[in-house]
Amino acid sequence: MVSASDRATNSGNDPEAAAGKGSGPTGKGSGPTGKGSGPTPARTSVWLDGQPPSRGRRTDSPAGLDRNRITEASVRLLDAEGLAKFSMRRLAAELDVTAMSLYWYVDTKDDLLELALDSVYAEIAPPREDADWRDRLRELARSYRELLVRHIWISPLAGTFLNIGPNSVLFSSAVMDVIRATGLPLERQTGALAAVFQFVYGFGTVEGHFKARCDATGLTQDAYHRHAMGTIRAQPHLRAIVESSDDLMAARGGDTVEEMRERDFVFALDLLIAGIEAKCDRTGPATTAAHRGQQPQQPQ
Repeated sequence: MVSASDRATNSGNDPEAAAGKGSGPTGKGSGPTGKGSGPTPARTSVWLDGQPPSRGRRTDSPAGLDRNRITEASVRLLDAEGLAKFSMRRLAAELDVTAMSLYWYVDTKDDLLELALDSVYAEIAPPREDADWRDRLRELARSYRELLVRHIWISPLAGTFLNIGPNSVLFSSAVMDVIRATGLPLERQTGALAAVFQFVYGFGTVEGHFKARCDATGLTQDAYHRHAMGTIRAQPHLRAIVESSDDLMAARGGDTVEEMRERDFVFALDLLIAGIEAKCDRTGPATTAAHRGQQPQQPQ
């Protein structure tokens, strides 16, 4: 999947799971009542647990509580307080229910984090079907970048879970459709995907964390940048290093940090697209014509 490793964990972020407790609220068995023959084996994804996408409300669970509502509340908490402070108890308090009641709908905290991660991928709109592949690629790249900045907690989770939920799969499918439209040979398409979206993942992650740091200090991004650079320039052993790049920063363009960052993102993405075009041009007339949206000429 896009910007995700093949690693997955079932208990890495869940102290209770890490302690070896069962998947139900009693910690004893495989079901919520604690009945069963033994502990549930570790899973690699909530989407592989054999459960329907949303469990129905039990008669003894709080009215109005369901998996979708729990997931939406999780996203709000993660946005407001971050991944490190997220807990089942904090979520239960937000929903005004007991922590135990949440376990009728999810087995572990990791399951809930995976559901929250997939839910935000729904914010990425599909690109225009009638647009050139370059424009579609730019649209997807920009949407993914904005998602990473808007929800900075998804960066570590995208590298932890399998990203096989329905919204993530739709996003990956849209990406693959665009990569196929480039006309690159099949054996090079995954490399192109990695080049573009690993770049976007890294760019968006750094941008999101910088913005969050500025917000935490109460400073604008420009004020924070000026303060940081002023501090560096005040140190003689670092001043020369910074001054040696003054001409580079001046040529970068943009009056604000956000403008400078936007220029860098657009140009870097253009470089990657130019690289894809260059590789297509070297694969022969048929492939080149296909990636330009033309019909290849038939041999005489």
